[in-house]
Amino acid sequence: MKSCHRRHHRFTTALAVGLSVFCAAALALAAPASAAEPGDDAKRAARAVDRAEAILEHATATARNAARRLAAATAALPEAQRKVATNRGIVAAASAQAATARRKADTARVSYTAIAGRFERAQERVDEARDRVDQIAAASYMGGNFATLNMLVGARGPQDAMDRLGLVEQVMQKQQEHVDQFMGARRTARTEQDRAGLAKRVAEEAEREATDKLAVARRAQAAAQRARATVVKLAQSRRSALVVARSQRAAVLAEYEAAKAEEARIQDALRDWDDRNGGGGEYVGGNLLMPVHGWKSSSFGNRYDPYYRVWQLHAGTDFAAGGGTPIHAAAGGRVVQAGWNGGYGNYTCISHGKRGGRSFSTCYGHQSKILVHDGEYVRRGEVIGRVGTTGASTGYHLHFETRFDGVPKNPLDYLPGCLC
Repeated sequence: MKSCHRRHHRFTTALAVGLSVFCAAALALAAPASAAEPGDDAKRAARAVDRAEAILEHATATARNAARRLAAATAALPEAQRKVATNRGIVAAASAQAATARRKADTARVSYTAIAGRFERAQERVDEARDRVDQIAAASYMGGNFATLNMLVGARGPQDAMDRLGLVEQVMQKQQEHVDQFMGARRTARTEQDRAGLAKRVAEEAEREATDKLAVARRAQAAAQRARATVVKLAQSRRSALVVARSQRAAVLAEYEAAKAEEARIQDALRDWDDRNGGGGEYVGGNLLMPVHGWKSSSFGNRYDPYYRVWQLHAGTDFAAGGGTPIHAAAGGRVVQAGWNGGYGNYTCISHGKRGGRSFSTCYGHQSKILVHDGEYVRRGEVIGRVGTTGASTGYHLHFETRFDGVPKNPLDYLPGCLC
């Protein structure tokens, strides 16, 4: 039996080493993929921190803090880098738009200047034409028409009268031309005035557009600089966290070895109790009762620590709940142990008899308070303790285990599917 156990241990160790190398490569290859998820860097960083805390439950407090910083910075870095690239693109686009708007404004201003010049010249022609019309009006007012009539009356014969009438017609035609020129000059001036007004509005709008585009470009530049500063800060945080994490390697590996030894002691203690007490009767309780009202925060199974490249079995399922929440016995049975147990903190195990020919027990870790004692018989649903965060714990939760002959199995196989 012992030789078989040693062969199994060697196989497990070799498998762990192989998987650790594979996972390290996989992590390195998969790292850039997070950049494909824009917009949720905070959530991704929070999930990474939660994973790091779960993996490093048995590490030193310093190592856990470094891992949290490293995980958060690593998870947030791709999104920060994406923001830098995006903002650089925005800066380039906004700068091009600002330059285009500035050229448009310059062109509009030149056009307005030219049209305004034409309006001024047209206005000068209006003034000149008005002066001539005013002179005609003044002459008429001062008796110019009577002078023309006197000139016709003073004719010395029909031919002279005809000649004089032709002169009068020429004078009147010239006066009409002056009036027509005045009216035409005024229409032209009004047209040029309208064009000048339109050109001025176009120039002003183009100037505003150029100013707005320039402001957008400046804001984009500032955003790009902030994004770049964030990347630099995250990179510095990662480097400093890695330095701390590496400095903790020996201490963390010692903690892992202590956790493995602790697990071996638990299995030995449960088997020893079964040997001394005959393992009890057959378990007939069906599915277990949910031990606590909370939510699953961490699953059963082997975990790979990417910081220290170590595999570790998480021997139970974690259920997050508020500190002091009642913990209920998942089934009736005899208390095998109740007290402090290293990384498990306040820890209770209850034997429920035989299930499938093997001794079946449930265990409850990280309690703030234990409400039962060794050898006591407890009923299904009885409050046996309170949720806490004692031992190697990173927050209030119940670490719940199901064990067969002392060996941990996935609790979800024996709890209600709804976890309620």
